[in-house]
Amino acid sequence: MTERPHRKLVLWQKAMDFVADVYRLCQGFPASERFGIVSQIQRAAVSVPSNIAEGAARRTRKDYVHFLYTARGSLSELDTHFEIATRLGYLDSPRYSKVQEQTEELSRMLNALIASLSK
Repeated sequence: MTERPHRKLVLWQKAMDFVADVYRLCQGFPASERFGIVSQIQRAAVSVPSNIAEGAARRTRKDYVHFLYTARGSLSELDTHFEIATRLGYLDSPRYSKVQEQTEELSRMLNALIASLSK
């Protein structure tokens, strides 16, 4: 399997950068959260580019869109996790704003790709 269509997608590339940012962000969380919210955040972040890649490898547009919706769901999950982390004092306002901007950008890009594939 040499063809990897997801690698050409700017959306996937940005989602991969987002995962790296999220992992760095979580390094500042308390060690006691390693198996709690940190694990949840990291798994949801990894899910975004993973589902984009899996969808891109599917045979039908319907399957592709299904995986894009799953990626979008993971972004919504992250929104909730980041809000919880902020309320617990693990994320300060500037870092929270940055991840919010990133999740919103990825969400817009996902919505646009879903719309174009659903035509």
